[in-house]
Amino acid sequence: MSILTINKSHNAVDVSFSESKMIVFIEDGREVAVPLEWFPKLRNATDKELKNWRFIGNGEGIHWEDLDEDVSVERLLD
Repeated sequence: MSILTINKSHNAVDVSFSESKMIVFIEDGREVAVPLEWFPKLRNATDKELKNWRFIGNGEGIHWEDLDEDVSVERLLD
């Protein structure tokens, strides 16, 4: 008997925003949408501040320099 093991990535490849959500695109094809209410600094940010992000650790996290905010991608998947 064989057992299939699926190794899911926790690294993000892109980030976008709607009016009320942050959408994180994961390397393995998943998309995770979370309410901006979870992150007051992001909720209150301007469009320019939201777009000024970079990945931490090859996509393990997301950092907003202007807002001094970091988000762990793995924590979004819990």
